[in-house]
Amino acid sequence: MAMLKGLALALFVCFFSCYLTSVPSLASPDDFLQCLREKIPSELVYTQSSSSFAGVLVSSIRSPRFFTNTTVRPLCVVTPTDASHVQAAVLCGRTQGVRLRVRSGGHDYEGLSYRSARPEVFGVVDLANLRAVSVNQSETTAWVDSGATIGELYYTIAKDNSQLAFPAGLCPTIGVGGHFSGGAIGMMMRKYGLAVDNVLDAKLVNANGDLLDRVGMGEDLFWAIRGGGGGSFGIVLSWKVQLVQVPPTVTMFNIAKTIDQGAADIVTRWQDVGPSLPNDLTIRVIVQGQQALFQALYLGTCSSLVATMGDQFPELTMTSADCQSMTWLQSVAFISFWNRDTPVEALLSRTTSLSTYTKNKSDYVQSAISKGVWKDIFSWFTMNGAGLIILEPHGGFIGSVPTDATPYPHRSMLYNVQYIVFWQGDGGAAANTWLGNFYDFMGQYVSKNPRQAYVNYRDLDIGQNVVVDDVTTFDGGKVWGEQYFASNFQRLASVKAAVDPTNYFRNEQSIPPLAQGRK
Repeated sequence: MAMLKGLALALFVCFFSCYLTSVPSLASPDDFLQCLREKIPSELVYTQSSSSFAGVLVSSIRSPRFFTNTTVRPLCVVTPTDASHVQAAVLCGRTQGVRLRVRSGGHDYEGLSYRSARPEVFGVVDLANLRAVSVNQSETTAWVDSGATIGELYYTIAKDNSQLAFPAGLCPTIGVGGHFSGGAIGMMMRKYGLAVDNVLDAKLVNANGDLLDRVGMGEDLFWAIRGGGGGSFGIVLSWKVQLVQVPPTVTMFNIAKTIDQGAADIVTRWQDVGPSLPNDLTIRVIVQGQQALFQALYLGTCSSLVATMGDQFPELTMTSADCQSMTWLQSVAFISFWNRDTPVEALLSRTTSLSTYTKNKSDYVQSAISKGVWKDIFSWFTMNGAGLIILEPHGGFIGSVPTDATPYPHRSMLYNVQYIVFWQGDGGAAANTWLGNFYDFMGQYVSKNPRQAYVNYRDLDIGQNVVVDDVTTFDGGKVWGEQYFASNFQRLASVKAAVDPTNYFRNEQSIPPLAQGRK
């Protein structure tokens, strides 16, 4: 029976990919669901009439902003366990005029992987069941499915070999698929680059339902999926990554300085020091209230770290008493959970909570901000509704890679700024007002023309696509696209035109296809 189903899908793919040149202008929801029932096991498709629909939909929603009575929800959630199910979902969607959105971990800051900001008929492919991680110790490589979390990836890599690691983000519940699609910054990018700088191959289902590897998709599409944002070029099912070496023991510290202890002076100095430190050392800064927390990961020993800090960043007054030595895997758990005693198995948890509302924005700083301005910045954190900012240093290896090597264009920047506000219940007005006003204030001190932003910190405030004749316009996309991708945006649009000219994979900030002859 399995062989017959496989043969039927192969014929289905072959037949429909020969004539799929457009998306029907009128969606046929009932026919779409019927098509899914015929091609995918029924227990993997949850429609709105299913008693389990809400539970499956909410399973990886991270913010209650996107789970309300007015949220535009999908017709169904497809939970594939095999690549053939994803291919079938794409082909059913293409033939019946129903677009698909793709969710791996649900961390999209605007929820676009599972909801629409506008009225639309769409389905969701939730990749949570496709979460295998296969490590090749002799090659020091791994294949990781897009539905795995980075916590699962880190744990599987390092549980049996404390000297193997991978450079990516910090929150363990982030889904690999979305994270890698945006480039993936992290605490080891100064040593080993972005996650996508270490991607060797990938498997993707394109808009025709074809399953392609790097050779099959070609170098242009392979370039685009490594940082061009999720939801534009197809559904990446898995990634082959190059693992990296770390010492058996790494060293961390958390040093807090209040404004009275010179926090503004030290942050001012950090802007020059952080991006120019030895590549083995990354120090990020979290500013909240009247305090700056300096959090470091050093791929080396405490004694060596103390010497480096004394020589290059004495203003922080770091001593051996600040050192916390542990394995790299333990350091990931420590950063994630803020507790040295948290077992590394906690990285495997995919538990979500809808108790706290959040809103995020981002910036990049190209020239150091003066001490006087930093004192002004700290005053913002005494105001009603104030959130926090996280400063992530660049420099090192990431700065040595050409801007157009991947879609991530921010490699020459000093550091990234992430703005975050939190609230509960109906308390969002003060937080959002503070965030908007503070972001406007910062505009004069950050990158310009364009004011750059990180696509993995998605923000619909900077612009949304304009759709004309059922196709996203290039000029409309430029408004937000050049902020995320700068000079790489046009190449992304050219790739989109080549691989998905009818704009099947589309959301409010998906890459638009570049019209033929447009430059």
